[in-house]
Amino acid sequence: MIRSYNFKKLFLPPLHYRNTMTLIKSISGIRGTIGGSGEGLTPTEIVKYASAYGTWVKRNQKGKEGKKPKVVIGRDARISGPFVRDIITGTLQALGINVVDIGLATTPTTELAVTGEKADGGIIITASHNPKNWNALKLLNSRGEFISEADGKDVLAIANKGEYEFAQVGAIGEVTKDDTYAQKHIDMILKLPLVDVKAIKAKKFKVVIDAVNSVGGIVVPQLLQQLGVETVFPIFCEPTGNFSHEAEPLPENLSELSKTVSKKGAHLGLAVDPDVDRLAIVCDDGEMFGEEYTLVAVADYVLKNKKGNTVSNLSSTQALKVVTEKAGCSYFASAVGEVNVVEAMKKNSAVIGGEGNGGIIYPELHYGRDALVGIALFLTHLANFGKSCSLLRSTYPSYYISKNKIELRPDLDIDKVLKDIKEKYKKFPTNTIDGLKIEFDGDWVHLRRSNTEPIIRIIAESAHQTTADNLANKLIQDIGEVMKQKQAVAH
Repeated sequence: MIRSYNFKKLFLPPLHYRNTMTLIKSISGIRGTIGGSGEGLTPTEIVKYASAYGTWVKRNQKGKEGKKPKVVIGRDARISGPFVRDIITGTLQALGINVVDIGLATTPTTELAVTGEKADGGIIITASHNPKNWNALKLLNSRGEFISEADGKDVLAIANKGEYEFAQVGAIGEVTKDDTYAQKHIDMILKLPLVDVKAIKAKKFKVVIDAVNSVGGIVVPQLLQQLGVETVFPIFCEPTGNFSHEAEPLPENLSELSKTVSKKGAHLGLAVDPDVDRLAIVCDDGEMFGEEYTLVAVADYVLKNKKGNTVSNLSSTQALKVVTEKAGCSYFASAVGEVNVVEAMKKNSAVIGGEGNGGIIYPELHYGRDALVGIALFLTHLANFGKSCSLLRSTYPSYYISKNKIELRPDLDIDKVLKDIKEKYKKFPTNTIDGLKIEFDGDWVHLRRSNTEPIIRIIAESAHQTTADNLANKLIQDIGEVMKQKQAVAH
């Protein structure tokens, strides 16, 4: 039986962040809404943070004295992408930095282009799963990985102090364009020992792809064709930036993909987010494989061929731990966020890792969430399994996850709320490396502030959907009670 997800909102009161001007400044970049008046990702803010990042790049340039720094820029298909790119490009040039513009490109492709160009950093212009009125600057180091927490704080400090110096006219940076990296990315995937094109081709797969009208609509069909998939049915693959449904690849947003898989008699359906670092799968019967289980299945395949440790974040299913330990290997948990997962993977020599949102990190290719390598490894696994996608799903331990969120209001002190909740549940095992995770005899609930939206996430997991939902609802009620108590004290 395919596991479902319960995703709902509790407004305290609502901020309707999708329709108001919002700017989120984090260690990994800056993300906000486009247009309107007030605070958002305005041209002024773009210049400010592009200048800060460019200054950080110049300060950290090593072994290249006398040479202009180089930064790679890639973008998803958002409508605002071209003007955001132009502002960033001009700003970096003004700082005396050369820019390599790889055009419409996935996040993992941009990451690989940084190392391919031997660049000093990279900027991915994408707001990932956020709605089309959002955009962001996601910042990379010279290894093509998201900058660390310490580096992110340095960039924010530079921005706050305005500590940047622009180049004289004779030292302005140059811009080159290179649209070859999508194919280079595919070529690197095809060369991986665990990607078996021959096995995939022999199965004559029929695959539906939903790319939510972004860059996945360009590169995923190309990848599938070169992997030997016999028939590809593209839906929402025109890279217009006008997302045909909510951009996050959750079950409630993939109804058309599910219908098309059933209608076409396809072996499976694939869904990616706008920047193609998350992968969700629909089985041959039209049911969801479960985004949590994308990583579980790929890890299972990798561990069957190469023993090693695995890593996922605290909000990901415990099914990965079960599969890992069954293979005789060790599982480790990290804080939420790609940079944290990567750090834990390196520390524990993990052979596969990622996040339960469908993010696959395969170090043999690179340390970045990559839906493209996830597709290649999953199709090889399914081809070798020799049976249907739905039967493959049934081979994994079944857990239900309830995903919920509370939109933030200005006076909410999250740290104090979590401290009070921890005190309430002090008799149970807790983990505070990222928000608060509480364990209840095999079940768990994780409360944390989102890195990408002005919300608190409340995620619970159990062997039963009702239990997971009840557990999440109980913690939501607890948060509400804590807030009422604080309001009563304030008055």
